[in-house]
Amino acid sequence: MVCQMRTPLPASLVSSLRTQATATGFARFFEKHGGKASLIAAALMLGGCQTLAQNPMGSSGLFASSGATQIPDSPQQLAEFTARTGEQYEANPNDKRVALTYAKALQRQTRYAQAVAVLQRLAVANPKDRQVLGAYGKALVDAGRLQEAADVLPRAHTPENPDWTILSAQGTVADQLGDHAKAQEYYQAALKIVPNQPDVLSNLGLSYALSKQLPLADQTMQLAAAQPNAGPRVRQNLALVLGLEGQFDKAQHVAERDMQPIEAAENVAAIRQMVAQTNPWNDIKALDGKPSRRVAKRSVTQKVASRTPKPQAQEEQAARAY
Repeated sequence: MVCQMRTPLPASLVSSLRTQATATGFARFFEKHGGKASLIAAALMLGGCQTLAQNPMGSSGLFASSGATQIPDSPQQLAEFTARTGEQYEANPNDKRVALTYAKALQRQTRYAQAVAVLQRLAVANPKDRQVLGAYGKALVDAGRLQEAADVLPRAHTPENPDWTILSAQGTVADQLGDHAKAQEYYQAALKIVPNQPDVLSNLGLSYALSKQLPLADQTMQLAAAQPNAGPRVRQNLALVLGLEGQFDKAQHVAERDMQPIEAAENVAAIRQMVAQTNPWNDIKALDGKPSRRVAKRSVTQKVASRTPKPQAQEEQAARAY
């Protein structure tokens, strides 16, 4: 059972978490829960598919070989694009490129169950297509169907030709199921392919935090944030770890790089309150100790990011696929 905070999180933090959850498939978690475990859990869950932010294939690796399709960002344009693509899909559901694009658009709209259904049908028709299996497995992660994702993702790449984005997604699943040691193995394997990739480092640092290795989490997050291509989410995760260590001034300084000062102060105050009022590790341990099917239902979490980033952060986000 997810423990609830005695005092609600600041509206800016809740909005920030919900924004990032929507981007990666876990908005429903924040509609139901707002607990202490969810604060660190929020960073961890959101990071799994966000490791793919720098992947030129897109957040779910949808366009590896068929050519990227630009999906609009504005809600109205996205709705129109999804409707048009949906009509194309209905006309020919076996068209791989259309199905992948449609699934991606559905995910952008947080229609995760529908995206899974589209990709499941495509996977049945293409049971050995690793691109399709990768997209399907990552969509299952987005939908919180972790055990199914754990079954599908290994089939999306091979030991002799591993895909770092798949390894990262597998790490996300392991973290959400409470096997942090295994998750860290996946992240380390991904980092052998893409050394110092900031989003993978960020996930690794957050995994260390969940396993109560805060000094190692701090060191890893500092390395992630120091990378030239590190984005706002990585820095906000560093702020989270610094806050958990009690370094609140440093946490706020880091948070202010991508947030307005008031929002940064509210977010750091929420972390301070979490640390001061209770032992968050008990909550996290209790959450992680649940059977896998319970965890899959409730979802554990992943990345804390800014709702109103500064212009520089907006440019960084615009340059990232996810």
